[in-house]
Amino acid sequence: MTLKLLKTAVRPYVNWRTALAIIALNFGLSGCGLLPEVADETAGWSAQRLYSEAKDNLNEGNYADAIKLYETLEARYPYGRYAQQAQLEIAYAYYKDQEPISAIAACDRFIKLHPNHPNVDYAYYLKGLANFTEDLSLLSQFSSQDMSERDPKAARESFAAFKELVTRFPESKYAEDSRARMKYLVNAISANEVHVAKYYLKREAYVAAANRAKSVVTNYPETPAIEEALAIMVVAYDKLGIEDLRDDALKVLKLNYPNSKYAKGVDLTGKAWWKFW
Repeated sequence: MTLKLLKTAVRPYVNWRTALAIIALNFGLSGCGLLPEVADETAGWSAQRLYSEAKDNLNEGNYADAIKLYETLEARYPYGRYAQQAQLEIAYAYYKDQEPISAIAACDRFIKLHPNHPNVDYAYYLKGLANFTEDLSLLSQFSSQDMSERDPKAARESFAAFKELVTRFPESKYAEDSRARMKYLVNAISANEVHVAKYYLKREAYVAAANRAKSVVTNYPETPAIEEALAIMVVAYDKLGIEDLRDDALKVLKLNYPNSKYAKGVDLTGKAWWKFW
């Protein structure tokens, strides 16, 4: 709105800087009413039209515009099938726009608001994908990053989302792909745990190394990382002087991996790390 200018004159004893500030303030406030208001082109649009326009933007890859329209739809028409579908497709738009954190938050919101929705299985699947994508961005850095420095949080949360999907909706059309991704993720998580155990071993933190390797054997018994985890346990227990645990780990290693390079006393670099007595 337009405010009237102050009619009182500036008195002589008022500081000239203060006077200028008052004048500038009055002109600034009076000018606010001169700016044209930006018209909302979506004003008066029905829920169906908002959804249709948002869907078109989504299909064309205009994800930011799609998200804005979906949010407008939900704000104006918070009830009904269009609003529910908008909440789910906002998550997908964020995912496609490479905003995994926002996508995960949108999925969580949908699951919380509509736990029995016919498409809630897709919300779990999309949440798993968003975390999976975030983890892959870290995996791509393996060549230049020590794996022990990685936080497997995204991989674990991705696995949890896929597991929830296949447990609650075993016949879902997303279940088969979710199981395949779970297999990959559990292998990646166990490999990360082994790498951390090796990190401790190199720094002579033998208790930590043994415990980390043991957790792999206990929690991920069917992963390829088990072989190296057992080898780390052999070395760590030997360094700690715990001969019975060392011998048990070595027996399990030789029984399950008779041709293991570790059982033969050679690591990946060809250097001997274990000597038989």
